[in-house]
Parts: sequence; structure tokens; C-alpha cells
Amino acid sequence: MAFFKHTGAEWLLCGLGNPDARYAGTRHNAGFDALDHLAETWNTAINKSKFKGLYGQATVDGRKVILLKPMTYMNLSGEAVRAAADFYKIPPQRVLVLCDDIALAPGKLRIRRQGSAGGHNGLKNIIAQLGSQEFGRIRIGVGEKPSPDADLAAWVLGRFSPDDRKALEGRFDDIEQAARMVMDGEIEKAMSRFNG
Repeated sequence: MAFFKHTGAEWLLCGLGNPDARYAGTRHNAGFDALDHLAETWNTAINKSKFKGLYGQATVDGRKVILLKPMTYMNLSGEAVRAAADFYKIPPQRVLVLCDDIALAPGKLRIRRQGSAGGHNGLKNIIAQLGSQEFGRIRIGVGEKPSPDADLAAWVLGRFSPDDRKALEGRFDDIEQAARMVMDGEIEKAMSRFNG
């Protein structure tokens, strides 16, 4: 397959969050924040409007990568992902989603090759829209609700404590390295290195 020249985008990296300015910096926007870090590291901007989202394009290790932020609000994230994947003819196996995870402590990562939504509405909608669970994800810990009866929506739409924010941002370089490894076909290596 070495002779085959791929002319379109090879990977779609999607960060999940909510577009409204009032949601900036909230737990649910950890995916947006991580994607912004990738864009900065890879010398691009996520500022073009299409696919019901904002996107940018980067060349990473010689491959063309689309960075996408759905502007649909979390629960309809899949509409943007599907529109971009269809346009660039990117199969689910070359989609990587960055999203928040309340089951993980702030700054903990869980990289997976595929799987269920695990209660995450953004992932649930992406699975429904792509018709597949076979896309990678980097789940980013934002911490559990303070008590079982605390309101989940209020928690994920709330802001990090300074310490939790620091724990999150302290993993952005690891997320960038993990994303490169996933695109290099080294997801198992990324999992053993960065999970937990």
C-alpha cells in the first residue's frame, strides 16, 4: 500500500464542547480546550466555518488532519462529525474524539479504540450519526459530581477549581502525543503509556 497517495484528509480529530461563550472553560468543554492546544502545537487555527462546526487543517507527521469543533451543542455533536467525515471520506476508524469524562479524576486520561458512549451524550450522538462505535476516543477526566444527588448538568456545565484546571492543562501535551500515536497506528502503546 506504500504506493497509494492519499490526496484528501487522512484523519478527523474532534473536540467536544458547547459553543456559547458562557460555556467556555466548563468541564463539558474539556474536549474543546484540548483541541485548541493541538491546534496551537500544530500551528493552525480552528476558525473556518463549515460542517455545522468550526474547523482547521494541520499537517502532522506528513498527514493532513482536520480539527473540528461541533457548534451544534453537545447532544448533537454527531451531526458535525458525520458532515465532515462524509465530505473528506474519512471512515470511523480514522476519527478521534476528545471529550470530558466525569468517571475519571481531573487530568486522568482514558484512550480507547472503540466502545459504547458510556453515558456521554456527545459520544452517543456520534455513534448514532456514524452508525459505528469504531472510532477512537481520548476521554479526559473532569472529576465526579461532589455527591450522588448533585445535579449532573450543573456539574458538567460548572467550572474547574484552580487545582483541577491545572491538572487538566498539565495533560495537554500528553493528549497531543497520544493523538500522534493513535494516528501512527500505535493506539495500544498510547493506552499503556497514558491511561490511568
